Amino acid sequence: MTNQVLLDCRNVWKLYGARAETILQENDCPDPEALKAAGVIGAVRAADVQINRGEIFVIMGLSGSGKSTLVRCLSRLVEPTAGSIQFDGIDLLSASDAELIEIRRKKMGMVFQQFALLPHLTVLENVAFPLDVQGVDRKTREARAREVVTLVGLEGRENYYPRELSGGQQQRVGIARSLVVEPELWFLDEPFSALDPLIRREMQDEFLRLQNMLKKTIVFITHDFDEAIRLADRIAVMKDGAIEQIAAPEELVLNPATEYVAEFTRHVSRAKVIRAKTIMSPVTSESFAGEVDCRATVESIADQVEAASGPVRVLNNGEIVGQIDKQAVIDVLVGRK
Repeated sequence: MTNQVLLDCRNVWKLYGARAETILQENDCPDPEALKAAGVIGAVRAADVQINRGEIFVIMGLSGSGKSTLVRCLSRLVEPTAGSIQFDGIDLLSASDAELIEIRRKKMGMVFQQFALLPHLTVLENVAFPLDVQGVDRKTREARAREVVTLVGLEGRENYYPRELSGGQQQRVGIARSLVVEPELWFLDEPFSALDPLIRREMQDEFLRLQNMLKKTIVFITHDFDEAIRLADRIAVMKDGAIEQIAAPEELVLNPATEYVAEFTRHVSRAKVIRAKTIMSPVTSESFAGEVDCRATVESIADQVEAASGPVRVLNNGEIVGQIDKQAVIDVLVGRK
């Protein structure tokens, strides 16, 4: 495992049923039919995932695809049936209960769909609670909690109780509580799915703002592809407990590895995932009517390019790497690319 990889999951299985422990001894890679014949449910099947430091890694799939079970295996909240999981060089599957508790308290943060705030505690007390459990003195934990409350935009509401907050504000408290221990790895299991669409969008904005500041390693579960492509550096698509493909959002849409991934991404607007660097052409113009970043999506630059009087230069860290004209953008918008 390289230093770039923080979490390394190899050939992880989670099976349920009377023969869950023995079927892998008879067949080290049973297919779904073999599992069904044995009366075993394959919640996670032969999962290989390497999550890099500082990236947002999204796991997505339909209900029952195994995404939440996989994340619980990665944090060992659920005991895998087989496989290997290394976290920052630590073998999680051989760690003792005491070691796991310390890892979860100090190195992992978790946010779930249900906010699970303690109703009798204020915002500040809820956020400080993980530090209280660790035995951190009151003055230190409250000072740290105030920093994180400010970070998530709840300054001035430290003494409010959960019942006095909106759904979005309650979720911010949940996020602050998970960040107060300064985790190396942050798990978020459909954290925004219970929110109204407008609040959900605001929380996505807030999430991206926090990530730009904190550069955490994040595993994010969602069933919403629009949310995934907005947030993810890479996406794993799951079906029936197995990972169909892991790739950047653009790669998933342009080069799906399986028919399932192709169908899953068929109705996604390509303008949301195709980036300027993909559709740019070599520099031929001597003058330009504007500039865009090579990582910008077509959707975000379409109006600018279409309104320009000529080609727009494409920059990568300030260096010209290509140009884009109106036709290139139109081809994406009308589905010719």
